[in-house]
Amino acid sequence: MSAEDLLYDSAASAVWVLVLATLPALLPALAIGLVIGLIQAATSVQEQTLTFVPNLVGVFLALMLFGGITGGLLVDFTREIAAAIPQMAR
Repeated sequence: MSAEDLLYDSAASAVWVLVLATLPALLPALAIGLVIGLIQAATSVQEQTLTFVPNLVGVFLALMLFGGITGGLLVDFTREIAAAIPQMAR
């Protein structure tokens, strides 16, 4: 495998790790925001601070639940990149 191929594979892997690392925080925020937006539209209550606290709690809980998995994913990716550096330098 050439250095260019290894670099492209590493970049593609980095994007995939980025997506997997951010999904546990983004999905609950999206779902909570959608539900609260629907409730606000149905009740005609347009208070902007109403969405902040539930989103904050939801993201916090998701990060508490999936933080270890996300951390392990990032550590594994960092180890793979560090191991590939000598091959990229050739």
